Amino acid sequence: MATKLFVGSLAYSVTDQELEEFFATVGKVASAKVIMDRETNRSKGFGFVEMESDDDAKAAVQQLNGKDLNGRPVAIDEAKPQENRERRPYNGGGNGGGFNRDSNGGGGGRRY
Repeated sequence: MATKLFVGSLAYSVTDQELEEFFATVGKVASAKVIMDRETNRSKGFGFVEMESDDDAKAAVQQLNGKDLNGRPVAIDEAKPQENRERRPYNGGGNGGGFNRDSNGGGGGRRY
C-alpha cells in the first residue's frame, strides 16, 4: 500500500515532475503533486508524494527532509488524513455593505 507524504516549503517554481524526480532518488514514487491555487494557478508552496512502500516513505523522510530542492530546504512528514469540511453554498457574492437602517426606516448615521 502506498504511503502519502506531505512536502512543505517548496519553491514556487517546483513542478510535479521535479518533485517526483527528487523522491525517486530514494525509492519508487506512485504519484507526486504540487498543490496549485485555483484562482492564480500558482503553487501554494506544498505538495504530496505517494511512495509505493512504507520503507520507501520512511527512507524519503530520513534522507530528504531538510534537503535543498530548487533553492529551498523541504519539510517532509507523513500526511495526515484530510479533514471533512462542510461545503458552504455559493450565494453569488456579498451584498456590498451599505449603511445601517434604524427601526423607523431612516438612513442611519448621525442624528441631529
